Amino acid sequence: MRIGGLASGIDTDSLIKEIMTAQKMPLDKLTQEKTWTEWQQESYRKANLSLSSLRTSASDMRLQGTFNSYSATSSDSSSLSVETTSASVNGTYKVKVISVAGEAKMHSANGITITNATGNLVPAKSTDTIGVAGKIKISGTTDLVEIKADMTFADVAKKLQDATAGKTPELRASFDNTTSRFFISTKAMGENQNFSLEFLDSAGTGANTALAQKVINNGNETTFSTSTTTANEFMTKATNGAVEFNGIEVNNLTSNKTTINGLTLNLVKAATTTVPAVPPATEPTTEPSTITVTVQSDSTKTFDTIKNFVTKYNEAIAEIEKQLVEKRYPDFQPLSDEQKKDMSDNEIELWEEKAKSGLLRNDPILKSAIQNLRNAFMNPVEGIDKNNINVLSEIGISTGSYSEGGKLFIDEDLLKEKLNSNPDEVMNLFTNKVGDRSVGVGARVYEELNNVIKNLSERAGSPASSVDNSTISKKIKQMNEEITRWQDRLVTIEDRYWRQFTAMEKAMSQMNSQSTWMQQNMLGGM
Repeated sequence: MRIGGLASGIDTDSLIKEIMTAQKMPLDKLTQEKTWTEWQQESYRKANLSLSSLRTSASDMRLQGTFNSYSATSSDSSSLSVETTSASVNGTYKVKVISVAGEAKMHSANGITITNATGNLVPAKSTDTIGVAGKIKISGTTDLVEIKADMTFADVAKKLQDATAGKTPELRASFDNTTSRFFISTKAMGENQNFSLEFLDSAGTGANTALAQKVINNGNETTFSTSTTTANEFMTKATNGAVEFNGIEVNNLTSNKTTINGLTLNLVKAATTTVPAVPPATEPTTEPSTITVTVQSDSTKTFDTIKNFVTKYNEAIAEIEKQLVEKRYPDFQPLSDEQKKDMSDNEIELWEEKAKSGLLRNDPILKSAIQNLRNAFMNPVEGIDKNNINVLSEIGISTGSYSEGGKLFIDEDLLKEKLNSNPDEVMNLFTNKVGDRSVGVGARVYEELNNVIKNLSERAGSPASSVDNSTISKKIKQMNEEITRWQDRLVTIEDRYWRQFTAMEKAMSQMNSQSTWMQQNMLGGM
């Protein structure tokens, strides 16, 4: 029990609070240090994230494909479009689109109808029940698809689709409310995707005209196949694609995209040309049209790639250099919750702006990284003859003076000129190898970024990893443990003071009682 000032008249509560404020000073200092350390860790991680993003861009600068930039044009883009790859080669090519690959398709020949509550025939909706039971045999499956009379048209479509999941052919089925028809097609393309539907009775042994009418709705037929029928407009046969490239015919394509000689060809439609009749023939004929594909070097792509990387690099380095020189204000320590109570939001914001300044000032990891990256960019590339381009400055990229930090500068005219006149030497500058070692500028920069990211992660943890054994995290953990010990210690100290003051109050209360008794007895005896 705590007794405060009843006998002594002392404001015990306020007095102990003042005493504990002094006792808490080491804890407050430790809490401030922990907050500052957490701020510093956050700054390290932001730098880590920025450099990790830069590393992703630097990764491409190691690859020859980044510098093999070509553009391709098609003389008939409505029939054939073309994309270049890193293996593309300058030249002109003759291409013929003989056929395009297609999926197999089938839909209800006529709209499906049902009898409504008033006995009238109305167009069916996906939520209506099919009203007929039976089984459907789909080519490529061994099990018969069971259809129950109480299923909706949407249920039937799903049942057909689910029955072929993961099989060949794999179907996509739906019921369309606008036309009251089933639409069924294969997921993939090519002749091996052709399928058939056979409608059977509930025993799976006889034809089921009623069920066929509710799905395909085409007279009394009960078997339908996309592979053998091309006359019926409600069925489309699956086809293979075929293309001729410089006289070489490529058949049996099951996709309308194929890569030949480093060019990705996108087949849009078969193109044909009418050939006039030559006697003794009396009728003109058709043959596949010849499409001209032109591939040429495109230095603009390489220029943009290099310039974009330099821009990203300068942005990342500028932010790091700003933090390295940012002024530190030792008098502005992190605020405690009690201190914030007496301040406005604006005052807190201005204070913390000063308190957070200089968190990474003169940081050795980042200072070393700036210098190493500068060297990675500007040193001559190993394995390149001195008569060839072996330093970035020869293609118009330089770091300027040391007072300008690690920032890169581009002479755009010189870079464009070198890309046009010496594209292979520019590529080697970034991608050169000595034996199995990548020693070009791209690899060197990538390696240095790897090193600094590793060092930052060891120091403060990585934003990309849930596992954190970093130095700062261990330090924060130790601080938390020390703060807990201090909090327990302060509780013990405060309890001791209260026990001491309570004992004093009890003693004084007893003395006061004795004094009153003596006075009463002495006065009473006179």
